[in-house]
Amino acid sequence: MSIIQQESLSNFLASNDKKIIFTNGCFDVLHVGHLRYLEASKAIAPDALLIVGLNSDSSVQALKGPSRPINNEHDRAELLHALKPVDHVIIFKKSTAERLLREINADFYTKGGDYDLSNFDKCPEFKVAAEISCEVKLINFEEGYSSTKSIAEMKI
Repeated sequence: MSIIQQESLSNFLASNDKKIIFTNGCFDVLHVGHLRYLEASKAIAPDALLIVGLNSDSSVQALKGPSRPINNEHDRAELLHALKPVDHVIIFKKSTAERLLREINADFYTKGGDYDLSNFDKCPEFKVAAEISCEVKLINFEEGYSSTKSIAEMKI
């Protein structure tokens, strides 16, 4: 189990013989909704590797605004890596994980149930998943849990 550096990804993939479940996100302020989402992702194929693509600090800022992230990418990666369902974490610099999904060539790609499989504009990774024959699984969205909501409540 490890935090994979982008430059060593191809070596890692060449030595892997297991199926891969891939997901990605900011995971800025970790909460129980994240944990349940990752547990459900891993449950799709328990013997597969769950690789989490983690948005870099610069991509979180581009997606969420200048006051984010709250936690830096290294701390977020370490926290994610410590969670039982997560096998590996890789930090990526783009705002979307299309290139990373294509490179990993995952067997499964998971996203929260608040996404729509037909909306390639909102989640361009869906298009890549279709191109590489990667099965997309939507995981039920945990109502009431959100990093943005947690941050707003902390500022009250």
